[in-house]
Amino acid sequence: MSTRTYWTELAGPVGPLLLTADPDGALTSLSVPGQKGGRTVQGDWRADPGPFRAAAEQLAAYFAGEPVEFRLPLRAEGTAFRTRVWDALDAVPYGTTTTYGEIAARIGAPRAAVRAVGGAIGANPLLILRPCHRVIGADGSLTGYAGGLPRKLRLLTLEGVLPPASPGEDGTQPGPGDQQAGDELRQHA
Repeated sequence: MSTRTYWTELAGPVGPLLLTADPDGALTSLSVPGQKGGRTVQGDWRADPGPFRAAAEQLAAYFAGEPVEFRLPLRAEGTAFRTRVWDALDAVPYGTTTTYGEIAARIGAPRAAVRAVGGAIGANPLLILRPCHRVIGADGSLTGYAGGLPRKLRLLTLEGVLPPASPGEDGTQPGPGDQQAGDELRQHA
C-alpha cells in the first residue's frame, strides 16, 4: 500500500515551486524546474492546496524580504547521515552563510567527510525551506546548488548576504555579476 502524496504549485520569484506533503501534512519536498534530483508530479498524487497554506504564507513573507525562520512540519526521507546534515542546515540563520566544513564540524564528522556532506546537501529535497543555498565553499565561492547557481545567487541577494544585482542582471541567468557575487561572498564569509 502506497502513502498518498499531496501536491501544489506556488508562484515564486525563482520560478514555480512544486511542494509535496504526506497525509499528515508534513512537507516532503520543495522543487523548482530543472532542479537536479527535483520531483515532478506523478499520476497518483492528489492536487490539494489545503496542506500547504502555512507554507504558502511563510514563503510569501520570505520572498517579500522578511527574515523568516520557517516553522513547518518537514519530513524528508534520507539516511541517518543525511538527516544529521539536513538538521544542521536548519540551524543556519537567515542572512548568513556557512561552509561545507563547518557543517561537517557541526555534526561531528571528520574534515575528510566534506564531500559526503556536500552530497547530502545536494540531495536536500526541501530547497529554500531547508537552506542549503546558505552553504558556500571554504574560499567564499558559491559552489553548487541543486536549483542552479542563478537561484542561489538570487536567494542570497534576497537575504542581504549579497548586494542587489547590477542593472540589467535579473539573477535568473548566469552573467558577469556571478563572479562579482562570489567575490562579495568571500568578503562576507
